[in-house]
Amino acid sequence: MTPEDFRRHGHALIDWIAEYLEGVEQHPVGSRVQPGDIRASLPEHPPASAEPWEDILADLDRVVMPGITHWQHPSFFAYFPGNTSYPAILGDLAASGLGVQGMSWVTSPACTEVETLMMDWMQELLGLPAAFRSTSASGGGVIQGSASEATLTSILAARWKATGGAVNHDGDTSRLVAYSTSQSHSSIEKGLRIAGIGTEHWRIVPHDADFAMRPDELARMVAEDRAGGLVPFWVCANRGTTSSLAFDPLPEIGAIARREGLWLHVDAAMSGIAALAPEHRWVNDGMELADSYCTNPHKWMGVNFDCDLFYVADRVALLGALSILPEYLRSAAAESGAAIDYRDWQIPLGRRFRALKLWFTIRSGGVAEAQAMIRRHCQLTQQLAEWVALDDRFEIVAPHPLNLLCVRLKAGDTATDAMIAAANDTGLALFTRTVLDGQVACRISVGGRTTEARHVAAGWELLQSVAT
Repeated sequence: MTPEDFRRHGHALIDWIAEYLEGVEQHPVGSRVQPGDIRASLPEHPPASAEPWEDILADLDRVVMPGITHWQHPSFFAYFPGNTSYPAILGDLAASGLGVQGMSWVTSPACTEVETLMMDWMQELLGLPAAFRSTSASGGGVIQGSASEATLTSILAARWKATGGAVNHDGDTSRLVAYSTSQSHSSIEKGLRIAGIGTEHWRIVPHDADFAMRPDELARMVAEDRAGGLVPFWVCANRGTTSSLAFDPLPEIGAIARREGLWLHVDAAMSGIAALAPEHRWVNDGMELADSYCTNPHKWMGVNFDCDLFYVADRVALLGALSILPEYLRSAAAESGAAIDYRDWQIPLGRRFRALKLWFTIRSGGVAEAQAMIRRHCQLTQQLAEWVALDDRFEIVAPHPLNLLCVRLKAGDTATDAMIAAANDTGLALFTRTVLDGQVACRISVGGRTTEARHVAAGWELLQSVAT
């Protein structure tokens, strides 16, 4: 492909993306294909020679589109928001074009320094503790790929701190114990397995009627484990869980963590972004007690996946757990302390210039647009809750302070499951199922960048029409 070809084909692809995003509402929200359909529509063997670009672009429509679940659809009420935006797409394109490898400052100084500044900008915009700024005594932030990576990274840092750096000796790690509620993300179990802690040393702390962690039960379990010769070392507090949008009482949990010497990781993957709107800064209550924290602009801010903001109040344990320094990665800038090598803040060595899409978004008015979107979604969710309350077949099964409403049919689990399946089968909207305290519920996540009142109303009417 020549530079001239690239320009021509690039314009065609940009047009294709814009047409897709502006016309996404025409598609069924969920993919209609069966397993194996997409592969069966492609040749079994690679082409022997170059194919025309027009054929490749046409196959986006013929092959790829039928297998897409349309996360950008305004009637996508499943899982959690996965918004994109035009500035972020362009930032991602610029990062791909530059093709830098940002594993250390010396490999591309701009990649590191723009990212450091973006983390500080977001700390300011979200109203997070000053200890998370890069200019603080020992804290700072880094862009991870996902909240799952942030969880694992926090576990590894906590393990290093609890063992004094002796992380490869069974006698030092086999007694460590971690804590969270059943509402916490599945990445905790995976992270504990990868870190060698194991699920047998993962304690599920009971939750209250609002699905939030009970601090008294956490304190009791920590005391029992200490009495049994174990070493409590890490606790995850959620500020907006995936299943139910539960908010753990962070001030109380933080006080226990400080007293007992536990690393407190705060997972606010989606809901932390709500703090862009000052009236929702309550999501940060108690954050000054956190050792680490993460939230995702790639969910509710319109920044393309992958972009997880991960902050630590003290980077010593993080660097102790993850720093590796072969001779070929040494640099005077890093050894003098004048520069950050972000490879030491994450699991992989390599890293993309992810900060560009955040930078482009913020500078293009993305903060004001995100604030307006967050406020709209919260308002629509409260309106939806009022509608649900008027239909005596339904009940709301969890608090709904932001943009997630969990409902079920009073007729029971079988009826609720049938309703979700029937609604999703229409292709008009997409919902996800969860189980809360043994009862099936339908999650209605109102988070699409283009979702308006008419989409929420239509989604609710769809659920009503298929409910039995």
